[in-house]
Amino acid sequence: MKSSIVFEKNVVEFVTVAAEYCIFLEQINGKERAQATDVLLKLLPLLYLKASMLPEEDSDETVVLSESVTEQDYDAVRADVASLLGSDDDYLEVFLEEMKYSDVPVRKTVSEDLADIYQPIKNFIESFRSGVNEIMTEAVVCCREQFVSYWGQTLTNTLRALHSLHYSQQDSYGEV
Repeated sequence: MKSSIVFEKNVVEFVTVAAEYCIFLEQINGKERAQATDVLLKLLPLLYLKASMLPEEDSDETVVLSESVTEQDYDAVRADVASLLGSDDDYLEVFLEEMKYSDVPVRKTVSEDLADIYQPIKNFIESFRSGVNEIMTEAVVCCREQFVSYWGQTLTNTLRALHSLHYSQQDSYGEV
């Protein structure tokens, strides 16, 4: 039965990491930049790993998931991360389809990318909290589809930018 996937080990582990990611971003305001980038460099690969291990299931078109993340929620996460990173929020993206046909690099921001990852994951967590097997199962299916089609690639691109930022910070402070 399809609803049984919600109790599979890989799903439970993804839920745990996804919730940690959301909580961390919701509480990022006031954190030190080096601490925040260090935590993100640990959370993001774990989030990617656990999402890649979600089971493949077919969508149940009759189940409609609600969107719990408001525009204000999204903007608050984005603004808090942008404030933390300041001028280091920007990075040049090279893994976009448009880059094949452009001589001009595409500018992206870590803050928007992290908020773009936050939105479907927070929606997933809120749907999962319903406790209704059909909704929880559909949330897993939807989250996996979004991971494959969008936020997985966004995560890897952002990870590259965060890695550069974090370790260039350490070099400038004489740390290794």
